[in-house]
Amino acid sequence: MSHFTLIHRDDRIAAFAKPSGLLVHRGWGNDDIVAVDLARAAVGARVHPVHRLDRATSGVLLFALDPESAAALGRAFEAGLVHKVYLALVRGVAPDEGVIDNPVPKTEGGPRIPAVTAFRRRYAGERWSLVEARPRTGRLHQIRRHLKHISHPIVGDVNYGKGDINRLFRERFGLRRLALHAAELRFLHPFSGDEITIRASPPPDLTEPFAQLGIPEDALAMS
Repeated sequence: MSHFTLIHRDDRIAAFAKPSGLLVHRGWGNDDIVAVDLARAAVGARVHPVHRLDRATSGVLLFALDPESAAALGRAFEAGLVHKVYLALVRGVAPDEGVIDNPVPKTEGGPRIPAVTAFRRRYAGERWSLVEARPRTGRLHQIRRHLKHISHPIVGDVNYGKGDINRLFRERFGLRRLALHAAELRFLHPFSGDEITIRASPPPDLTEPFAQLGIPEDALAMS
């Protein structure tokens, strides 16, 4: 597993680059090591996760360092005031851009509720695309479900993808994980009010297969 790296810290918040395969919270599984424990050890204080990333997703993971900041950030996420940008490698040539408006559950087994994801294609190969996804809501597996909904499932997705495609990319390009990365979070600081932008570059277990696919580095850059 790649390193769990501190990428931002101030008196109220801390953000880390989470590797694929790391569970955020012990309540979501029985893992011996979870992101909350690693974050607590890194900052030397209690931390409060204010959002979630799927185990298989890498990228920016944000924690609050006190209950007041946790509550403020939780409200911002719930209200859609946190701007999130993900990178995903998907099957097929995706449209140039679009908005997916399709209900999905917020929790496992829960009712379907409104969910919206905007996307644009950053690069396309013969039978695959690199897309930028910007979820406007926060539902369970929202991006994964939405990209499947438009017939462009994420490569490496064992729940919503295609096993033969996943095997092809694993064997030919060494892609052994879900090809979904949380590249950027942008939000107002819970107390200063300043706009904060936190970015995490894709890790080697994505960039190396991407390089084999011929995806240029500028297609991965955040502006």
